[in-house]
Amino acid sequence: MPHRQPIHPVYADMDRTVFDRMSALAKEHGAINLGQGFPDAAGPRPLLDSAAAALVERSNQYPPGAGLPELRTAISGYYARRQGLDLDAQDITVTSGATEAIAAAVLALVSPGDEVILFQPAYDAYAPMVRRAGGVPVPVSLSPPLFAYPLETVAAAITPRTRVLLFNDPLNPAGTVASAEDLSEIARLCVAHDLVAICDEVWEDVRFDGVRHRSLMAFPGMADRAVKIGSAGKIFGVTGWKIGWMAATGAIGTALARAHQFLTYASAPPLQWAVAEGLEMPPAMLEDQRADWAASRQRLRSGLESAGYAVLPNAATWFLCVDLSASGISLGDTEFSARAVREARVATIPVSAFYEGGERPGSIVRLCFTKPDAVLDEAAARLERFRRELS
Repeated sequence: MPHRQPIHPVYADMDRTVFDRMSALAKEHGAINLGQGFPDAAGPRPLLDSAAAALVERSNQYPPGAGLPELRTAISGYYARRQGLDLDAQDITVTSGATEAIAAAVLALVSPGDEVILFQPAYDAYAPMVRRAGGVPVPVSLSPPLFAYPLETVAAAITPRTRVLLFNDPLNPAGTVASAEDLSEIARLCVAHDLVAICDEVWEDVRFDGVRHRSLMAFPGMADRAVKIGSAGKIFGVTGWKIGWMAATGAIGTALARAHQFLTYASAPPLQWAVAEGLEMPPAMLEDQRADWAASRQRLRSGLESAGYAVLPNAATWFLCVDLSASGISLGDTEFSARAVREARVATIPVSAFYEGGERPGSIVRLCFTKPDAVLDEAAARLERFRRELS
């Protein structure tokens, strides 16, 4: 009798992520890796000292599954001070990074046949997670250079089977921030159509130019229909710690915690204690870190523009995007990234990898700027030589 395929169809033909592929190519060719997004710095020293002390002075055994009470309290206080949100510590579940939080939220809220609105460009984990839960991703494409939300298209994409809207603000990879008007209209659509919004807000504190974060959860009618997801890795620049969280009230919050307990159950307690202390440290620590990242952003932008590249507007995240077509380069983004890592020895990410279906830009590449000055300068110089060779 024929054997059934033992691998779930979602994963059977799936390739490695674009980040993994480009990082492997960067290593193979000795390239500067501006593809995968992480800072080269170790992170704020007070935070590292807190983690080191907790490792030897506190418990290293299982913490409560929902997270240390100290961390859950610190998260609720942090959001009250910085965003005016009224969240109880009991509304918060600590996860092993924000990706686990997204997975738990999808598993808790998406049933087979449910439709989920996904804005593109999108983190490449979203669609596979929705499909694994039995849901149907419904992509809504955003277009460069501003990646504004096409609200009429969003409204038209909602059907009686739509259950969830997955919303990433600030937006990776574009580095853009939703306007107050767009946030208000998206909230109105969620309320009008009885949708739950999974709000991936991991870049909420990696913002520049004085624009403060506004959570979709804070808009009218959203307090009890939004899941807010955050990340210590992004706030403090310690991506390898994998300490994230999700916040939601009432029955939704309960369902999230139930999904989480059968994924990772709990995350490293010394790192949880350190993050709890970090969230209550003086704001100057984070402001200094933001200033360093802003300076790196400007350094790479200046280097790329001097090299003849058209850099798109950026208000948040660790990434700049370049429009190849506007830079006078005829290569598509995938070919450019493949050649640049081999010939210029600089790894970038083609933004078309963040889209599904045919409606996608083909000339935008993403570069991470949270690197030392000398690395950014050398990357810009290599890309300048590469651009001249393409002419």
